[in-house]
Amino acid sequence: MVELLRKGHKILLTSMLLGLMALLSVARADEKGITGLGKTPDIDSSELTPSYRPEPPPPGVEPLPDERGIEERSLEVDYRVNDLLGDFTGNLWVGSWRGLSRIDPNTGKILTRVSLPSVTIGALAQDKVGRLWVGTYEGLKRVDMGTSEITAQNLFLPSKRVLSLLVDQRGYLWVGTDNGLALISPDQGLIMTTLKKLPGVSANAMTLDAQGHLWVGTLDGLVRVNTASALIMKRINELPGTTVQTLAISPEGLIWAGMPNNLLVINPKTGAVLRSVTPLRGRSVTAVRFAQDGSVWVGTNNGLLRLNPYTGAVLDIVAGLPSTRVLALAPDVGNKLWIGTREGLAWLMPNMEGAKPHLAFSRAVK
Repeated sequence: MVELLRKGHKILLTSMLLGLMALLSVARADEKGITGLGKTPDIDSSELTPSYRPEPPPPGVEPLPDERGIEERSLEVDYRVNDLLGDFTGNLWVGSWRGLSRIDPNTGKILTRVSLPSVTIGALAQDKVGRLWVGTYEGLKRVDMGTSEITAQNLFLPSKRVLSLLVDQRGYLWVGTDNGLALISPDQGLIMTTLKKLPGVSANAMTLDAQGHLWVGTLDGLVRVNTASALIMKRINELPGTTVQTLAISPEGLIWAGMPNNLLVINPKTGAVLRSVTPLRGRSVTAVRFAQDGSVWVGTNNGLLRLNPYTGAVLDIVAGLPSTRVLALAPDVGNKLWIGTREGLAWLMPNMEGAKPHLAFSRAVK
């Protein structure tokens, strides 16, 4: 029994010594930072602080090469002429993406430049009293033609982006936007009614038929609207090309509709497509206007033609345009055809070999 007690004391003492040794080793390890719980060992601060060269870094290139093209394009001036209007006095209004101007069509001299909050002009119209209405991509403005001052504006349209304007037989102003129609009182400039749920959504172009009904060219065909009630009377969809880009009424009262791939002649009474004008098949028609001599001018994304409206025969192909992309036409103003293009304004007189650019509206003069 005595021997067993002695052996037990020896085992207990040995265990206690081993425990003390383990605690000492942990404490030393903590002091050296081995376990991560103690303080870090002393290190020269120069080994932790990054060193920089005393001279400044080399200058960079502004802007970077991949951004230079974007900056140059953003600073580029857009010379497109979106709409042209011959007014009651015989002068020509030019609505471009550089602003609004009035010129003498006989001499080409600029008579007036109108300062507008937005220079992105989509459409022009003159009401029965002679006031000028300007549709921009930031709303509608009324301009006094005598003083060139803005006398009214309306920003509460179905959309601020105005694409087309038309004065009906009663003298009221219809405003076509990319999100429906609005009827405006020209005296107060206030909205009388709106047609937001327009089939085809966007009122790209408008014209009046012989009965005074409003025809609207949309993204999905034609819509006839009663101007008195603003109710939809008829819809013609499933047209070849679908989207109507421009509209005109012939002297015989037929609708000529410019599409992305053809030019259609439509009977407004029946809604039937009478024919597709052969020379324009496969071409994007962007402007159609009838001249006093009975011929029809047709602007496309790739040139300007004059046609016989009865046979569709090409009478002229116009050369010398600032751009082959035609956006607007104004025939018989100052004994000239005025042509708005993607790259500025041009004019053409009878028996001229080609059109001449108006230098004040082209890239040649900034």
